[in-house]
Amino acid sequence: MNLELLTKLGSCRWKIKRISPMNTDAVIFADEKILHALDDKTVSQMRDVASLPGVVGPVCIMPDAHSGYGFPIGGVGAFDPEKGVISAGGVGFDISCGVRTLTTGLKKHHLKEVSEKLADSLFKNIPSGTGVGGKLKLTNNQMDEMLSGGASWAVGQKMGFPDDLRRIENNGVFRQADPSKVSKKAKQRMIDQLGTLGSGNHYLEVQYVEKIFDEQTAKAFGIAENEILVSIHCGSRGLGHQIATDYLPLMVKSAAKYGIKLPNKDIACAPIKSSLGQDYLKAMGAGINCALANRQRITHLVRNCFADILPKADLKLLYDVSHNTCNREEFLINGHMKTLYVHRKGATRALGPNSPELPHEFKKYGQPVIIGGSMGTSSYILAGTTASAELSFSSSCHGAGRVMSRTKALKSFKGKNIQDRLNLNGIIIKSGSIRGLAEEAPKAYKDVERVINVAEQAGISKIIARLKPIICVKG
Repeated sequence: MNLELLTKLGSCRWKIKRISPMNTDAVIFADEKILHALDDKTVSQMRDVASLPGVVGPVCIMPDAHSGYGFPIGGVGAFDPEKGVISAGGVGFDISCGVRTLTTGLKKHHLKEVSEKLADSLFKNIPSGTGVGGKLKLTNNQMDEMLSGGASWAVGQKMGFPDDLRRIENNGVFRQADPSKVSKKAKQRMIDQLGTLGSGNHYLEVQYVEKIFDEQTAKAFGIAENEILVSIHCGSRGLGHQIATDYLPLMVKSAAKYGIKLPNKDIACAPIKSSLGQDYLKAMGAGINCALANRQRITHLVRNCFADILPKADLKLLYDVSHNTCNREEFLINGHMKTLYVHRKGATRALGPNSPELPHEFKKYGQPVIIGGSMGTSSYILAGTTASAELSFSSSCHGAGRVMSRTKALKSFKGKNIQDRLNLNGIIIKSGSIRGLAEEAPKAYKDVERVINVAEQAGISKIIARLKPIICVKG
């Protein structure tokens, strides 16, 4: 990227030169190495976001960003509820893809004799792979109840505990959801997929806390060095993909009717106040609830696996946060509190200390922000900061971020070689797809350490702990 187009605002913060038809500023969170590697399409897509009606600046590019469909992955855009728009491309196809992490009360040495057995059990009991279903098949009524109730519904079905809900974004349910706005085809795709990981970059990892950077916050989060954690990364499966597939052409077709000039059809949107905008919002909400219920069901299955092999384990939810959503939130804008609809696509909410939405035990420290690394590399627990509200609409990065397409990765790496190399490093990989391992090769992603350091230096989140994988179940 040409750095002459940028103005440096502070440590790891850069403003993109505002040109017509942009309605607001765009900001990149990056160091110079990440900036130089940033592709022009990512910047062009963020300029498109800054050109949409009712946008409230700045629009943001996270340090793990790369080009996507419509919005870049790692893009954040906030919109006025009266004049602004909601975009299916700004949420993405995997609605509410996110990560939840569980503490176990176990230490690394407890896995020494049983890691292979545990890996086999997790791989057997948590289905993974493209289109792969599970044992649970939902009736029509159960489907609608799940799409309305999210993780709360799953807990009511004895797939968890009421205390889990306090540690989930929005307390485990998106209340504006309306299953009637979700197509029959989308529901059909989800009938047997609740409690499944899917494919691509989705995973289930057993990890240990390799290093603590902030003892006080780590203690408040309930984590300690060498403790075993479990992280689950997945979303709304085929249902979320179908919602985007259904609504994107409707938004393209209606743009002229609403007087919207689309810089690119992939960024199709509708006014938030319009009937189409409200229909999508309610369908998206059902997609969010689907993802939350899916991660809750997987948590239930994980707890069962641990109970069989390590009965002393006590799996408690640390936190669950999504990174493909649009949320209605309050922010201080020009001295006044204002309601905004914040799109986070490949970006994680990162509420700072004293945010009213946080459980009481986190209020002093900020929201846990869970950042997954590329396969076999470190993951991180961060905390939201007070400054992030002004800098990035309380948002942070969500992972390492791709630097290589899946097609190129397939040509560059062999899945079996990657599996063997990770096994030599003491990491057990379970996957039904050798091809999938090649697509998710660690070198297909940015250096997660660099991405995390940028997030901290820019002030949008604070590093709390580094996690290392022991077992990784991949789709």
